[in-house]
Amino acid sequence: MKGMGNLGNMMKQMQKQASGMQKKMEEVQASLKERVLEASSGGGMVTVHVNGRQEILSIKIDKEVVDPDDVQMLEDLILAAVSQALKNSQEMYQEEMGKLTGGINIPGLSNLL
Repeated sequence: MKGMGNLGNMMKQMQKQASGMQKKMEEVQASLKERVLEASSGGGMVTVHVNGRQEILSIKIDKEVVDPDDVQMLEDLILAAVSQALKNSQEMYQEEMGKLTGGINIPGLSNLL
């Protein structure tokens, strides 16, 4: 059965390609962990640093924005800065994974964060 031999070779080739892609994905994910993004709100009064793996690394709050009589404003500024930082991180992740997959949407790939 000559056709089965070709099928076996095709399967081996596909496994090799999948293994290579997995290695590249691991490299990209390691790289993303090292890349730091910054987002701020309130004209820089609250600044958030996040990496490409959507891990919040730091939050800096200017002491002038700390008003015990207006905690709601500080909460809003923190929420806005964190939300923007995470959005930027997600966009960077999608861009890097898109480069790896050639723009093909692979189900479950975004769940690897």
